[in-house]
Amino acid sequence: MNEQEIEALVIERGALWLTLSVLWLEREPREADYAAMVREINASGLTLKALEQVYRLEMSPVMARYQFSMAGEWREFDENVLLTRLVRHYRRLNGWRRTSWSLFSGLTTMMSRYRFNELVVRVMVARGERPPS
Repeated sequence: MNEQEIEALVIERGALWLTLSVLWLEREPREADYAAMVREINASGLTLKALEQVYRLEMSPVMARYQFSMAGEWREFDENVLLTRLVRHYRRLNGWRRTSWSLFSGLTTMMSRYRFNELVVRVMVARGERPPS
């Protein structure tokens, strides 16, 4: 990826990544956090399947490192550092790496999965869809 492609990626995904990063904070997301995530997801036009891919493959491998860190970095994120790490990961996310992260995503999502599931229900409700029982 050249600089223009990276810039386009940050424009396309940056706000979504930063908004979704709340799923990995030490504290539980607030109502305002969920509302902001739903707005950003709807603005992005992502399908739920595409959102799942962003969560599992683009974000979780990077964000899980914060949660497993003993330094307590996941109480809040430095947005520039976070975006840099997410872009670096995204640039290398192809071929065997994509397959590998798909296989091991259960490990990287286990601490935030229940939050993501709650978010999906809220997105479905906002879109007028019927969430699973």
